[in-house]
Amino acid sequence: MAKPGLPKLIATDLDGTLVRSDDSVSAYTHEVLNRVRSAGIRIVAATGRGPRLTELVRTDIREADFLVLAQGGWVIDQNEGQLLRTTRLPGRDLAIVLQSLEAEVGPLSVMVEALEHNDAPLWGDFDPAWRYPVTVEPRNREECATADVIKAFARSFEHDVDDLLAAARRIIPPHVASVTQAGLNYLEICPPGVDKGTGLAVVTEAVGVDPADVLVFGDMPNDLPMFAWAGWGRVAVANAHEELLAVADEVTLSNDEDGVAVYLDKLLSR
Repeated sequence: MAKPGLPKLIATDLDGTLVRSDDSVSAYTHEVLNRVRSAGIRIVAATGRGPRLTELVRTDIREADFLVLAQGGWVIDQNEGQLLRTTRLPGRDLAIVLQSLEAEVGPLSVMVEALEHNDAPLWGDFDPAWRYPVTVEPRNREECATADVIKAFARSFEHDVDDLLAAARRIIPPHVASVTQAGLNYLEICPPGVDKGTGLAVVTEAVGVDPADVLVFGDMPNDLPMFAWAGWGRVAVANAHEELLAVADEVTLSNDEDGVAVYLDKLLSR
């Protein structure tokens, strides 16, 4: 059981939050996370990374009991080796979303995540602005929309990603698709009802933990749903997006200063 006065479950975003700018996770962070687990607190990775990056997620946060991937659409129980949630957006609905967006904001560069195996390629338009190594299988828009997809990425040639997200929030009905952005200069288009809050709810239901006993860490607008859902505490790193800073209970040091680990170290030492 968790120690009195501590959360029963901790969920943290990875990129920009736990993971540093050089794509590493410090030995200090791993040491603190191990002490968190020793205190009886479950750890959840809550990330926008899709199932094709599962092994990378496991490397970055090997202490995690659960993985909430693809903005909440894919949930893995690490201890039991079970998939607790898998969701996909129908290709026809993705086509409607993209058509509606382009009618408002102009042409978009689009990549689609449809395959779940490790290091699977994305489909669509290769974009040199993508900051991570990736294989993109060239497909036109119609071909990308023939399959049900895990999520899609869309970048505007004319609009900042925050402006694109604002337009998408206004245009796209939530029963058709969920939209967010995670700091990659891309709008992310996910199945309806999919976000980190609903993904974490799958975890807490499975283990019998109340959201009031959950502490979360994040840095970008895709973390807003889990900040709204979690009740024990909502902590933003210092480098977080202004939208997240506005709703955080506390702000810790930046990701490059191991802010999550520093906060948890102090919490365990209280």
